[in-house]
Amino acid sequence: MSSQFDLIVIGAGPGGYVAAIRAAQLGMNVACIEKEKPLGGTCLRVGCIPSKALLESSDLYEQAKKSFGKRGVQIGKLELDLPQMLAQKDETVSTLTRGIDGLFKKNKISRFQGHAKFLGPGQIQVNNADGESLLTSRQILIATGSVPTTLPGIELDGERVVSSTEALCFQKVPESLVVIGAGAIGLELGSVWRRLGSQVTVLEYLDRILPGMDGELAKQALKTFQSQGLQFQLRAKVTGVSVNRKSCDVHVDGMDSIRCERVLVAVGRKPNTQDLGLEKIGVTPDKRGFIPVGKHYQTSAEGVYAIGDVIGGAMLAHKAEEEGIACVEYLSTGYGHVNYQAIPAIVYTNPEVASVGSTEEQLKEQKIEYKVGTFPFAANGRARAIGHAEGLVKILADARTDRILGAHIIGPHAGDLIAEVAVAIEFSASSEDLARASHAHPTLAEAIKEAAMAVAKRTIHM
Repeated sequence: MSSQFDLIVIGAGPGGYVAAIRAAQLGMNVACIEKEKPLGGTCLRVGCIPSKALLESSDLYEQAKKSFGKRGVQIGKLELDLPQMLAQKDETVSTLTRGIDGLFKKNKISRFQGHAKFLGPGQIQVNNADGESLLTSRQILIATGSVPTTLPGIELDGERVVSSTEALCFQKVPESLVVIGAGAIGLELGSVWRRLGSQVTVLEYLDRILPGMDGELAKQALKTFQSQGLQFQLRAKVTGVSVNRKSCDVHVDGMDSIRCERVLVAVGRKPNTQDLGLEKIGVTPDKRGFIPVGKHYQTSAEGVYAIGDVIGGAMLAHKAEEEGIACVEYLSTGYGHVNYQAIPAIVYTNPEVASVGSTEEQLKEQKIEYKVGTFPFAANGRARAIGHAEGLVKILADARTDRILGAHIIGPHAGDLIAEVAVAIEFSASSEDLARASHAHPTLAEAIKEAAMAVAKRTIHM
């Protein structure tokens, strides 16, 4: 196998493997280094995909317990088969990782398994159980992603005090679970185990859940999750966790300790830039560990680029994918671009919460005048028909030009619906453009049309 390449990609997560495939399509001789045997990175192996499998399965289980009877579907004795649920999750992951392996072969990408480390400009050493390999290239792309972080005084032991990785494969439902952090990861996994029977308490340092998302939607989401049985304590500063033989005590400043069976620490992620040998090429991460890059993802070292979680910004798989494609297209064609205003963020709870573009809070801070249009799913025929009529669509448009500045959805299939507005923002559409586009009836997407019409105060069904 060759050791000289046009491009070496370090990391086979969503950013890395997508960049490798696109570079190969553009005619480059590409190598991709990944330390784990399965391809796909954190997102596919122990993140986005397995969590969505469990969210779907646990939601079906809860519906079978609480909702099917209302639709005339009577079920006898209902039992949870957790091993089978976990097996279905694992099979989903396995199928997709094999798919990426097939794509690598199809695009003639050389795959190296092991830990990558810079030896100097253009030189990468790959260490694995079989020894060492030396790869060289004038262009190297760092796409090593991120790892879970924790808080001072809290040590992850992988058993009682865990990250999201371990929380995806509990072998039994915890009687009680404390989730530290009310962001997407904490709420999603908290929802999974609550549906399956755990008593879940979510602790959040801030005075709200879902930091960074639209405040109005976050308030509605909080009420909804509380009604479902999740317990919340906001403004809760966790100072430590004591692990006992069969339980944990979570210590919170100014409050009584909370005893539980397990603790999930979901306070965010940090860039995975350790032991890459960056000092050998003169690249110095910032104080938070992120790699500084320029407009086209160029680091301070000539020929070395970085994308995804390691460079900061929203830690989202699809953001890394867009950056990977833009980076390698720039290397090949001289042009590559990502519109960060058009990158959506989604929380896959029930109801889902989705956002793209600016929030009202951000527009006020930037002193941008805007108009708001909202429409509730309660007035949408399809939402009523499927029995998921909670939530709303909110569209924000420039007060002068009517250009769409942001959209925020809480409700059924919000993660799919937000794509329409992301495309609209990408093409600089106005709210009137969305309002005048025909939307099939009856569909959930009609709520987007009506919210766009509401910007001009001409909604029909309200």
